[in-house]
Amino acid sequence: MSEAITQRLESTARQIRRHIIAMTHAASSGHPGGSLSAADMVTALFFKEMRIDPQNPQWPDRDRFVLGKGHAAPVLYAALAERGFFPAEELKGLRQAGHFLQGHPDMKKVPGVDMSTGSLGQGLSAAVGMALGLRLDNKDARVWAILGDGELQEGQVWEAAMAAAHYKLDKLAIFIDDNGLQIDGPVKEVMSSYPIVDKFQAFGWNVIEIDGHSMTAILEAIETAKAVTGRPTCIVSHTVKGKGVSFMEDQVGWHGTAPNAEQAAIALKELQ
Repeated sequence: MSEAITQRLESTARQIRRHIIAMTHAASSGHPGGSLSAADMVTALFFKEMRIDPQNPQWPDRDRFVLGKGHAAPVLYAALAERGFFPAEELKGLRQAGHFLQGHPDMKKVPGVDMSTGSLGQGLSAAVGMALGLRLDNKDARVWAILGDGELQEGQVWEAAMAAAHYKLDKLAIFIDDNGLQIDGPVKEVMSSYPIVDKFQAFGWNVIEIDGHSMTAILEAIETAKAVTGRPTCIVSHTVKGKGVSFMEDQVGWHGTAPNAEQAAIALKELQ
């Protein structure tokens, strides 16, 4: 991958992070921490990898994306706006009554959203269904998903993981946003989902482990996932909650707390 492409994507990721801060501040609510940790993965998918058309969001041959941790909707909305699915000005409407950008993605109202998510654990099941459906329709499209590490505590995730391996869904790949924190504290203390790598390998998946903030590593993992045949791929991405904003990084309190005006100003300055 050329250095110019990597630098362009890193710049886009910073812009997405700025949107996340601005929109959660404007809404005085939302989930900035897990949105910031997923920004690099979302950027790589929406601005380098996925075959999508902002002018035709329902294009049948498009790649699909599922945000399992639907509360991190700001990162998805920011990517969709930057990609041209709707004007960036609309991001100011996050969580406002009657606006289409609600606290969790709604596939019936937001252009570019392939699956409504929010009830943790259901995203992978939806992604598996999409991959099976695309295969039955002889489509060449791929399905990508991002799940939270805390989300892996949901039993339905493992039923879906078992089904994906059983049906050899090699057009399905997921990122695990392994930032180590959930709303109630460290994942290891609340209900450990570790060792994530060993568990997905035991379920028959191809597993890759990366630094989830290295754009180069993310892009290489995507290419590796696409080359694998006969089984789905899980990319375990080690990330930092609140990544990019010094006072938010690795702080569980920023899971679902919006920055005030002073905090937002500091964060936006750091993200220049």
